[in-house]
This record gives sequence, structure tokens and C-alpha cells, in this order.
Amino acid sequence: MRTSLEFPDPLFRTLKATAAMRGVSLRDHVLGLIERGMAAGPVAAAAPQAAPRLPCISTQVALGSAITADTTNADLMALLDET
Repeated sequence: MRTSLEFPDPLFRTLKATAAMRGVSLRDHVLGLIERGMAAGPVAAAAPQAAPRLPCISTQVALGSAITADTTNADLMALLDET
């Protein structure tokens, strides 16, 4: 059976170069890769990753000062360093 596949240029160049280094035709190289992939069986879906745990900063910090809209990143980093 004949079909057409469209590869991105960088992938096509890699496939062609690899086939040439192995001394096989591009067709045989691609068929071999497909056959190996099919023989490997289904790929398990990646397990969902838990969201990273972020530090919790109280809006009321030491000495009674509060985080406001004017609080800068440097201020927040200083608070993180304190905890």
C-alpha cells in the first residue's frame, strides 16, 4: 500500500542522514522505526503531576505590618527569607 507522509524539515533531514549512515534507504529506515514502535506496545499515559507546593505568607507579618498592593517583590523575598 502506498501513502504519503509529511515530515517537518529538521526531522526529515535527521531521518535521511541516519538512513544514509546505516546504509539503508529512507523507506526502509522509516518502516523499521514504525515497526519497532508498534512492537513496543502502547505507551502509558504520563501520570498527572501534583501542583508544586508554594510557601504560604500570612498577610499579617511580624511587627504588625501588612502586605499591601505596594509591597514589592523584594519585600516578599525578604519575608520568605524570614520564615
